[in-house]
Parts: sequence; structure tokens; C-alpha cells
Amino acid sequence: MSLSSFLNTYLYYMNEAKIRLSQKEMELVINAQFILTKNGILEKVKDLLASLQVQQQHYLQSQSGKLADNILQSSPKISRGENYNGLPYLILDFPRIFSPAGIYAIRTMFWWGNFFSITLHLSKEYKNQHEYKLVAAFKSLQEKGFYCCINEDEWEHHFQETNYKPLATLGNNDFENILRQKEFIKLANKIPLQQWDDAEEILLTSFKELIKILAD
Repeated sequence: MSLSSFLNTYLYYMNEAKIRLSQKEMELVINAQFILTKNGILEKVKDLLASLQVQQQHYLQSQSGKLADNILQSSPKISRGENYNGLPYLILDFPRIFSPAGIYAIRTMFWWGNFFSITLHLSKEYKNQHEYKLVAAFKSLQEKGFYCCINEDEWEHHFQETNYKPLATLGNNDFENILRQKEFIKLANKIPLQQWDDAEEILLTSFKELIKILAD
């Protein structure tokens, strides 16, 4: 057999293997209810985030006079995707400032199969304005279970040890050094999906805690 024929045969069988379905895959592909259930769950997540958004807006307005106008006037946004590390997600950004001057955002995320999370994201001038407040609030953030981003990539959201470190494992000086040395700040908390019934309340509480620190 020539090399060309061998390669063609090899590629044929490789392609056949790729397009054949496993038993588990076959069970899913013929089960329309699986996708309908998934879509229904994601709609409920969207409704949860929409309800949370209203409460966040109400609380933010109660801090009028303590926060800059551009923060108070920023508009919330809910977005949906299908492939963060292969899995669907929904995100609520509010407040939401992504500008040349820097990032000032609180991002609430649902990640299928993993968690709800809420993340404070500051960079450039907003980081410089607020990092001392966060250093001062270290003990409170630590007690409430927050994590600090140690990654160089500010757009990763998972809680693996390469991305986030629990404040419970850090001292005050460690925390301050991380904030001062990095070009951005990300502080996050996560809620297991098993706490679905309480997730909205927990996320709102964390949101209020972060805004209170920034507004003081």
C-alpha cells in the first residue's frame, strides 16, 4: 500500500470514529426534553439575574452622593454565552464601566455545572482610587469568604488555584501586596448551585457589602 493510500485509509477510519456516537451521546441526541429542560433552566437564571438587577439598582441609588455620577448612571447588562470552558453561562454586569480610563464593574455570573459568583473588577484609575479602601476592609472581606485574583489574565472566572486565592489563606500584608503589585483588582465570592433557593439573597448581600466598601 502506498503512503498516500495508507493516509487516506487512516483518515477515513479516524473520521468514522469521530462522527460515531457513544451510547451516552445517542441517549442525549434523541432526547429533546434534555435541551428543553436546559433552556428552561437558563430562562430561570435570566429571571433571577433580572430580579437581582432591580434590587442592585435600587441599592445603588440609595448611595447617591457617595458614588460618582458615572457609576450611578451606568446601565446594567445581562449577557449569555454557551462556551466558557465548554459550558453555558449568564452574566449580569452592574455597575458597568469599561472605558479607556479603566474598569469599574461588579459581575454576577451563573456558570452551568459550577457556581454562581459575584466579582468586583477594578483597573487603572478606579483601582488607584479604591485599593486603599479594600485593604482597610480586608478582615471583613476575609470573614465573608471572598477570594482574591492572583492570575495575570483578568478575564478568567473560574476558582481554580491558578486564578483565585481564598482570603482565608492570606494575611493582611499578603493581600495588600497582591493589590498593589497587580494592574487590576478582582475580588470574588462564589455560591454553590445547590444553594439555588438562597442564591439571589446571598448575591445581593455580597453586592451591598462591596458597594458599601467602595462608597465609604
